[in-house]
Amino acid sequence: MTRTWNAPAAVIPGILGGLAGEARAGRMVWRREMLHFVRDPVRAIVSLLQPLAFLFILGVGLSRLYSQAGAGSGQGEGYLAFLFPGVLLMAAQTPAVSVGASIVWDRQSGFMREMLVAPVRRSTLLFGKCLGGATVATCTGTAVLACAGLVGVPYRFGLSVVLLAELGVASLAMTALTALMAVTIRRVQTFNTVLSVVLAPLLFLSGAFFPVSAMPAWMAPIALANPLTYAVDAMRRTIAARIPDPPGGPLSEPVAWGVHHPPVALELGLVVAFSAVVLALAARRFARPD
Repeated sequence: MTRTWNAPAAVIPGILGGLAGEARAGRMVWRREMLHFVRDPVRAIVSLLQPLAFLFILGVGLSRLYSQAGAGSGQGEGYLAFLFPGVLLMAAQTPAVSVGASIVWDRQSGFMREMLVAPVRRSTLLFGKCLGGATVATCTGTAVLACAGLVGVPYRFGLSVVLLAELGVASLAMTALTALMAVTIRRVQTFNTVLSVVLAPLLFLSGAFFPVSAMPAWMAPIALANPLTYAVDAMRRTIAARIPDPPGGPLSEPVAWGVHHPPVALELGLVVAFSAVVLALAARRFARPD
């Protein structure tokens, strides 16, 4: 005679109700980040000045220097297209950093304490904040993406969608990293110092401004261990697949593991895995009572 166990009628609805409540709380935190972005357009515009200056001042200057060095005709425009993914990443960096800074400020102002008394998991609040920051960072990058035609990247709907998706993955990685630092560091001054020490090398060692193949032997392994390297390379290869690039041009030098080039899907998978691990560490640290 077999026994059958029937769950109480209230168990499954209770679980579903709990999940719905967690999702609703996460959505409200995400919406708060989006409202801050929509209501402060000046901040978004100012944050775009640096990446656009890199693209149209430093990029144009270096592309002319590259052409004058005898690299061949058309290579100047090729370098601007090479630089474009790094500029997209730079545009997304400031909103991603703002997430970590807001966590530190909310803790000091007492607003974080008011959020934590809500009957939801702390990790839900953190995930909502990180998703909101990644969304804002991706929206900010859209403004730079509108300049694609000026650097030789064609305006194609499919290309734009893929680049935005790849930028969203990179934005989530940067947001998760800043969130981990924010829940670990208590003082604003210390947070800003650590942030500048960590994020600047990550950006410069991502191959955003020069290919990994041109790095010294001691620097290349560090770049290959950098998750942002694969995000930049994925966007660069996405662009290269849709525009003609002369042989030996900068766009023809993807990231290599020895003699093998990892596929774009694997590169994005590595960035997603990094984001998941960092978010898990941040959630575990954030769940600890203060």
